[in-house]
Amino acid sequence: MSMVNFSMIIPITLFFAFLTKSVQPQNVPTDNITLNCGATSDTNSSDGRFWTGDHKGSKFGPFESTRNPSATYEADNQGGGSVPTVPYMTARVSTSEFNYSFPVTPGQKFLRLYFHPASYGGFHESKAFFSVKTGSFTLLKNFSASLVAQSLKVDSFVREFCLNVEEKHDQVLNLSFTPTSNDTYAFINGIEIVSMPTNLYYTPPDNGNDAPTFIGQTNPYSVDNRTALQTVYRLNVGGKTISPVEDSGNLFRLWSDDIGYMSTNSYLTENTTAPIQYTIRTPNYVAPVEVYQTARTMGPNLTYNKQHNLTWVLPVDSGFMYMVRLHFCEMQDLIDKVSKRRFTVFINSQVAEPAADVIRWTEHSNVPTYKDYVLRQENSKPNLTIDLHPTANNAIYFDVILNGIEVFKLSHFDGNLAGLNPQVSSVSQPAEPPNGKSKEKQRMVITGVGCALGLLVLLLVLASMVVWRYRKSHNKGKSRKPSLLPEELCRHFSLDEIKDATRNFDDDLVIGKGGFGKVYKGFLDEGETIVAIKRLNPESGQGLKEFLTEIEMLSQLRHVHLVSLIGYCNEKTEMILVYDFMSNGTLSDHLYGTSSNYDPLTWKQRLEICKGAAIVLNYLHTEVKHTVIHRDVKTNNILLDDKFTAKVSDFGLSKTGPKDDMLNTNVKGTFGYLDPEYARGHTLTDKSDVYSFGVVLFEVLCARKALDRNLPEGQVSLVHWARKCIADGSLYEVIDPVLKRKIAPECFNVFVEIAESCIAEAGANRPSMNDVMEKLRFAIELQEAADYEKKKMDPEYEPSYQDIVFPVARDMDFDDESEISDSEFSTIDSSIFNRSSVLDSYTTGMTSTIGSTSSSFLIHGSTSSSDLFSSNNNTKSTVH
Repeated sequence: MSMVNFSMIIPITLFFAFLTKSVQPQNVPTDNITLNCGATSDTNSSDGRFWTGDHKGSKFGPFESTRNPSATYEADNQGGGSVPTVPYMTARVSTSEFNYSFPVTPGQKFLRLYFHPASYGGFHESKAFFSVKTGSFTLLKNFSASLVAQSLKVDSFVREFCLNVEEKHDQVLNLSFTPTSNDTYAFINGIEIVSMPTNLYYTPPDNGNDAPTFIGQTNPYSVDNRTALQTVYRLNVGGKTISPVEDSGNLFRLWSDDIGYMSTNSYLTENTTAPIQYTIRTPNYVAPVEVYQTARTMGPNLTYNKQHNLTWVLPVDSGFMYMVRLHFCEMQDLIDKVSKRRFTVFINSQVAEPAADVIRWTEHSNVPTYKDYVLRQENSKPNLTIDLHPTANNAIYFDVILNGIEVFKLSHFDGNLAGLNPQVSSVSQPAEPPNGKSKEKQRMVITGVGCALGLLVLLLVLASMVVWRYRKSHNKGKSRKPSLLPEELCRHFSLDEIKDATRNFDDDLVIGKGGFGKVYKGFLDEGETIVAIKRLNPESGQGLKEFLTEIEMLSQLRHVHLVSLIGYCNEKTEMILVYDFMSNGTLSDHLYGTSSNYDPLTWKQRLEICKGAAIVLNYLHTEVKHTVIHRDVKTNNILLDDKFTAKVSDFGLSKTGPKDDMLNTNVKGTFGYLDPEYARGHTLTDKSDVYSFGVVLFEVLCARKALDRNLPEGQVSLVHWARKCIADGSLYEVIDPVLKRKIAPECFNVFVEIAESCIAEAGANRPSMNDVMEKLRFAIELQEAADYEKKKMDPEYEPSYQDIVFPVARDMDFDDESEISDSEFSTIDSSIFNRSSVLDSYTTGMTSTIGSTSSSFLIHGSTSSSDLFSSNNNTKSTVH
């Protein structure tokens, strides 16, 4: 099947997928735990749900110190029926830390904590201040349920969180409750854990295109499994409150009405009884039918609509990142075509959606959809605002529509989700107006205090200036600091934190070495978070530029196939980068690594890894404001997480520039991967990355290094050798023996065609990364289809295929002088060895900087990811 024919199938498939009706199967959560804390027996709540008591012998706990154990109490005031008995009228209370432990399946979960601030057995509600933690996440800190209830004007409430539970041997979700001080206590009324459908609120790891729009930024924001979310608002716009038992998908979410958050006096409430047509992208568990059958619009007054917005004002904790999900469904018969209703969505007065057109998104009325947006809530803004305004661009109806709102607070890089307690002013009697004498006395006191304060401020300013000038003179030249970044984007570590994480840079924790310095396995959050810590050698003059480039790139770019930079340290002379820990090392480790701890990758795994790397390179080339050219694409810089998801790393050599522009720059890269056109002309384009990626594809197929000087002449350069093998039809004979008879011929042909086109001599003849990405997807589909047919014939055995003879290459001239021969590689390499003493014995290809002419080569000492994530003592690489 050709790519053209295949591409024609996609719209047809999507069309039928879109017409999938709401008769989808009901979601059944794998975990559905409800714990009635403080209860002595199991019971049902008023809505019919079953709640387990945490009485003695409960498998969930509590687990605590025997010296000062917690106690169970009933609320002193039973509320007279205003508060449901279950789970609110009993509580677990303690002046010491206590814990619960819940055995659960892996995956994303709702965690709900139930609070009824009341006095319990002599513990007054005003004395309850405590923290709640799970794993590396701080959910609540110095939390006062009493202050929250007063601010909300309610007697009881629920705090809902979303988090992911990783697959482990002893798989549990632990919750700890810790009083803030000796004179305070912690309490909890109820705990609920419900499994959610995968990626309901998280970004799918294999589809970065579904990542939320990052408002004010050019790149999307990936909400991955390392992020915890707190549900701040879930509103049924234009409709009534939907109780948890009425929620779709058995997820037990509460959908409140939105009337209390609207700041617009003029609006219309729309509703319909027409059936909602759920789709594959928006299945029935995304939101109940009632959400999509009700909405708010502005109404038919054209003059009013032109001058006003439809507005919601939502108080939030400032200083956090937020994800806003807006639900849409066109349900008016008049709005049945594209451009009939178009409007702009503003969030915090910034354009989130310039031309929203629900029919353009869904193609039909009564078909629901949603859009996700992420924004940073500045410290000075206590309210998050959502405004909809009609646009006149070819729209027939000058109006807006919205069906639902969900707002989630996102955890910081340090796992914190906790905000401050609300300020609740106490009610007091107004003071009597002072008489004449007391007024005069009051003025004298105020004047005296004012003078004293003014003198104190002056002295403090003078002292601060002296200290500042002293520090400046003593620290000059000692500290290099990149531009400070918001904590939400990149965490700044102190040197003490780094030393604690590495046991003061213990050599036993070294897992890699390179020109940059050493890489350590580090432990954060009391050992619960494992990271890779890359430390610049203070005696090396190299790395400053790469250090700054890496921070700048990885703190601004977010993608599921990019390695995550957790933070950095630039204290004194130290320059340190902290990354995610990749448990499966680098791609090169699995292809020809020396460690026996790695099993060979299957062909399907290799295809998926290549596809993931291609997706993120296409993202860097086309989906960001300024094109990012990596310049050092190689198997050492493709990391693998615990699920073998590809993560491209090491942006020290990367370059940015306007789209479609070529960059004239000093040549940098790695021998064996270096684009010869770029090496000769110093003109860098995105096709240079394509060339390097083509080399990676041949490495994946043949399981050999891009350059191997131990091989006979003619085979030293993988590119040169692969081209000759293609020309004489012998490529299949030299692939990785592990893959023999595992590759479907159709898939093999497409894969080699992709790789061959990537290493074309002229950049103009190479495909774009988008083309590479799509053809790799096609190759995967061909392999899956062939495997499926084989399995149908013989389900007990793994599919096996005949040896393949690949067609002879087209008009290939291997005597072209532009191609670097093996002997020339040897000459180049020997000149490098003679001229440079800084070589990285841990890299499979030397990273180089080429000077002003292509004949002048200087070694470049940037660290490759093999330095970062491969151990020098053949132990399993578990950092990345």
